[in-house]
Amino acid sequence: MDSPNLLLLLLLVFASTINAQFPATYCGSTGNFTANSTYQTTLTTLVSSISTTNSSSLSYGFFNASAAISGAFQTLYLFGLCRSDLNTKTCRACLDVLASDMRRLCPLQKEALLYSGNCIIRYSDASFFGVVVLQPDYVAGTGDDVNVSSADTYDAARMKLLNGLSAEAARGGSLRKYASGNESAGPDMVYALVQCTPDLTEQQCSECLALVAQEIRYCCLRYSGGRYMVPSCLILYGNNRFFDPVSGPLPPPPPRPSQDGDAMPPPPVGKSNSTRTVIIVVITSISALLVISIVILLLNVKRKKKQPRESVEGEVVDEISTAESLQFDFSTAESLQFDFSIIRAATDNFSDSRKLGQGGFGAVYMGRLSNGLDIAVKRLSSNSSQGEVEFKNEVMLLARLQHRNLVRLLGFCLEGIERLLIYEFLPNSSLDQIIIDPLKRANLFWDKRHKIIMGVARGLLYLHEDSRLRIIHRDVKAGNILLDSDMDPKISDFGTARLFDFNQTQANTNRIVGTYGYRAPEYAMYGNFSVKSDVFSFGVLILEIVSGQRKNLFHMGDNTVAPISYIWNSWNEGSISNIIDPLIIFGSRTEIERCIHVGLLCVQENVAQRPTMASVLLMLSHSITLPVPSRPPLC
Repeated sequence: MDSPNLLLLLLLVFASTINAQFPATYCGSTGNFTANSTYQTTLTTLVSSISTTNSSSLSYGFFNASAAISGAFQTLYLFGLCRSDLNTKTCRACLDVLASDMRRLCPLQKEALLYSGNCIIRYSDASFFGVVVLQPDYVAGTGDDVNVSSADTYDAARMKLLNGLSAEAARGGSLRKYASGNESAGPDMVYALVQCTPDLTEQQCSECLALVAQEIRYCCLRYSGGRYMVPSCLILYGNNRFFDPVSGPLPPPPPRPSQDGDAMPPPPVGKSNSTRTVIIVVITSISALLVISIVILLLNVKRKKKQPRESVEGEVVDEISTAESLQFDFSTAESLQFDFSIIRAATDNFSDSRKLGQGGFGAVYMGRLSNGLDIAVKRLSSNSSQGEVEFKNEVMLLARLQHRNLVRLLGFCLEGIERLLIYEFLPNSSLDQIIIDPLKRANLFWDKRHKIIMGVARGLLYLHEDSRLRIIHRDVKAGNILLDSDMDPKISDFGTARLFDFNQTQANTNRIVGTYGYRAPEYAMYGNFSVKSDVFSFGVLILEIVSGQRKNLFHMGDNTVAPISYIWNSWNEGSISNIIDPLIIFGSRTEIERCIHVGLLCVQENVAQRPTMASVLLMLSHSITLPVPSRPPLC
């Protein structure tokens, strides 16, 4: 038998022996679209483009496309990834088959993801390019430790191979992040293939593959072969060679950096020309000086123009807000705009009997529309300049964000000085109202508390990494976690949220917002905020939910102490029972302790040591070994 056919036979044997049920289907949970709607028409057109596209990226095993949904403020995104050792024809055929399965298995879902042995396909109306997505995952294994001479030697060789291949794949270009190879394990050989979606940065790819490689050690140690797949990366391994050499030319390497950081073209081929080299160097130097001068001039002009303005309340307000950066046109959002008279009638002219609460920017009322739909109406204060900024932020962000763990904005109202925000009504109020009430908290069994923790984590992960925007909430707290009739949590109050570019990691502000006790120390003291600021707030929230105590005071008999300090000391002393709310009668002790551990990891003083929300969700939902937290700021 010739080598190509032998290799194909080995590939088929490998695929058939894995405990796989392909296609592995995940139809999403963000709702359904209507049959024969513009959503479905757009999706059908995008899926059909797989068969007709002549995009060169398909030769590298990557397909992506997007299209605006006619008549809606939405864009639909489609993504396909093939193993890079497949040729273009095989890749296209695999994606076509999976697309057909997707239309059959997820006929009306607004988002779906399907895995097969050789390719992945995914679509959504929320952009997922350039972000690391770790769920849903797919795990399968084959063989057992009797297939190799030494399980320990084999595992060590496997991890060494995966580490090397992961680094190689992460260094790949914008068309392919892939590597395959083998490593000797004594008399045995381990083979592996690793791959990231090429839209990820080198660091993102490395992090994704590192997390997946770590998971393999916990799920599949008894297997000599298998696969672990998540939307952003995948790892396949076995003790037989199952992959081909990569097909097609490799992506061009990135330009070599010069000493001053500018990219340099590759060296010329053939005889050098010293005169030409001198001219190029001189022109390049003059151009660089000119560009630097212009940049400095523009920065000086911008610095002079950007002066902070004082609000009515006396706090400094950032001149450039999230609302202004999004350039949202209210006149084009007619479908979201309510008539003021309708909302006034729904709330009995904003009567006190309908008031649900009073916030820093205005009051919230319960209302009922003529069709029987219950709503919550936030009426922003007319004498607050901050209220205007908050209004724009909430409309512009929530109109673009859709997730089951974010409160749903139904619309807004602009009339004269009135600024109204209309939300879905959530009957169980906010989490802080339950925590402060011993009777309500007694009914908050552990399974409900864990459900709230996981839901908030998923909502924050969506804001930080999975949505079409990158949002820093800046006021994650129990009062901003609303609960629906099933006690599912929904993050609310986006008035102080900030929009980041996907390659932006942190920002600084003169206006410190948020709530005392939840603010990260670097934000409270210096105005520095990032996704890790939200992670800190989430850690405080976890510890509140587990302990049943408010974030500012921890009651121990007649004494009150700072909660993080007390929890940290109790955890270090092994006195976990002192931390857990005594009203939690039933629940998994292991799960409760894991939540405390993750909460302490989130509130570490060192920003770099705090996990991302992707890692938090992974630690909460998988039985992986957790790092030891460092000392938190003791308040």
